[in-house]
Amino acid sequence: MAASKSTPARRTRAPHSAARIHAAVLEEAKRSGLLDGVESEHVSFRVPSALVNAAKREAGITSTAELGVVALALLAQPDPVANFLRCTAGRLGPDHDLDTGTR
Repeated sequence: MAASKSTPARRTRAPHSAARIHAAVLEEAKRSGLLDGVESEHVSFRVPSALVNAAKREAGITSTAELGVVALALLAQPDPVANFLRCTAGRLGPDHDLDTGTR
């Protein structure tokens, strides 16, 4: 039996799932006041088209402008997981036994 050619596994995400994530990101940015006021900042820069196309495909976005807004909204907001890790660093419970593998 001939072995089939293997291709890299592609992550697939339901478009409605990506849309919900983007809506949540934009809603949080709006609540934080990041989307208040009139659009007055024009951003223009060169970027490899392969990068833009891959980001659009991964995000399920077709508009370059929308991609830019979602990307900036993601970067402008603090990461809640990183914040939690920073706030709880070094705080293990008194009964916690850290197994380091050495005895």
